[in-house]
Amino acid sequence: MNAPIDAQQGETRLFDLAIAGELNMDLILYGLPLVMEAERDLLGTGFTSTLGSSSAILAHNAATLGLRVRFASLVGDDDLGRLALGRLVEAGVETSGVTVDPKSSTGVTILLPHGSVRHSLTYLGSIAELTVHHLDREKLAQARHFHLSSLYLQTGLHPGIVELVQFLKAAGLSISLDTNDDPANAWGSPLNELLPYVDFFLPNEGEICRMAGGVSLDEAMRRFAGKVPTIVVKRGRHGCRVSHQGHIFDVAGLTVSPVDTIGAGDSFDAGFLAGWLRGLPIAECAQAGNITGALSTQSTGGTEAFRDASLREAFLRRHRYPYSTQRI
Repeated sequence: MNAPIDAQQGETRLFDLAIAGELNMDLILYGLPLVMEAERDLLGTGFTSTLGSSSAILAHNAATLGLRVRFASLVGDDDLGRLALGRLVEAGVETSGVTVDPKSSTGVTILLPHGSVRHSLTYLGSIAELTVHHLDREKLAQARHFHLSSLYLQTGLHPGIVELVQFLKAAGLSISLDTNDDPANAWGSPLNELLPYVDFFLPNEGEICRMAGGVSLDEAMRRFAGKVPTIVVKRGRHGCRVSHQGHIFDVAGLTVSPVDTIGAGDSFDAGFLAGWLRGLPIAECAQAGNITGALSTQSTGGTEAFRDASLREAFLRRHRYPYSTQRI
């Protein structure tokens, strides 16, 4: 069912990238111990609030890279929802597809980084309440490409998501999927039902190995290679491993000193998709993803490095980001 991909298709479409997904803020508290004692007043060393959620981080960062991005979501009529939505608008994302529901509460994630590992605590709220009935599929079809993230957090999307992706595929859009983690570690429906329509599968190493039953990375990629034309597995500082047209190859990562790794995988997705939508070869798209993923680590949260235009542009120039960040 995977039709051949034409990177130049739909040049007259209104948008390059459409995303339907979760929208919330991340509240990040630094400096707490990995093992936290109950009934004690534990003091952090730093705090920040940033735009959170895989879908929104990708939308925000892709827009700063010059893509025309349309975003559809659901938030509550509350301060967190307004703040998150404002961050997308600030980046130039088109947000008319975001429903503000006074009966919902915007979800939130509290992150506690501890060096290379972190605790992630999420109240789902509106994240799990988004359904396909909130989405205008005709407007989503005005883009060249559709991306879906956080499959197992967005349980409200499960009824109808396969039909929506089928519709978008038939309308000529290419499709990418980044499942992110499954809190239940079950990796069940609707993953297998979606994969026949997916052109780019973008998990990280831990995720693809777990969804394949705890096997090695090589074995996991072999198991999925027959289901998806292109698999790009994110490996942090080791870069990424790509399976494309029967070939598997590695693309080395950048050597940087990270401030914060939150959102680096979503930022990788933004760079990869920006490269592909500009017609770059897959290996160059993967390298672009490595660069934007590394950029994300240079500030707190998943979007702050992209919000800082001077930091963003200097980093992209220094690491030879392979194209202009001006609008396509």
